[in-house]
Amino acid sequence: MIHRDLAAEPVPHITADGYSRRDSAAFEARLRLIEELERADAVLIGAPMYNYAIPSTLKAWLDNVILLGRTSGESPSCKGKPVTVVASRGGSYEPGTPREGFEFVRNYLEAVLVGSLGMDVGFIVPELTMAPRNPAMAALIPLVEASRERAFEEAVVKAKML
Repeated sequence: MIHRDLAAEPVPHITADGYSRRDSAAFEARLRLIEELERADAVLIGAPMYNYAIPSTLKAWLDNVILLGRTSGESPSCKGKPVTVVASRGGSYEPGTPREGFEFVRNYLEAVLVGSLGMDVGFIVPELTMAPRNPAMAALIPLVEASRERAFEEAVVKAKML
């Protein structure tokens, strides 16, 4: 099993050298991340929503592993690889909620993981995680508890499938 904690050990943000100079140390580091991804049988990504977006550490990892002609393009090397994203958020951004239009995490990750990398993505989305800490959201605590329980159930089902 490979475990990569992007918070504890962030990968460098991509640079011009890492993007285009195939003889650079930055490009070699990208290749190591790509090979790690290609070797994985399945991928689990924790993607908390920070200010309506994914953490910059996750964005840096994605920028490094997306390589046109290898992991992206006509025949992506990770095509069909299962990836589960646990996308937690303090509020709710589901269809029909007041903040529906601010859902940039799931939409972005689905576009990148499916559209660019060709992976088979599934989402587990615990919501309203700020309710126990924010007095203005106190009435939503039963909903956060239900969301957490549903997320645990979905995680158990997904783990059994993999």
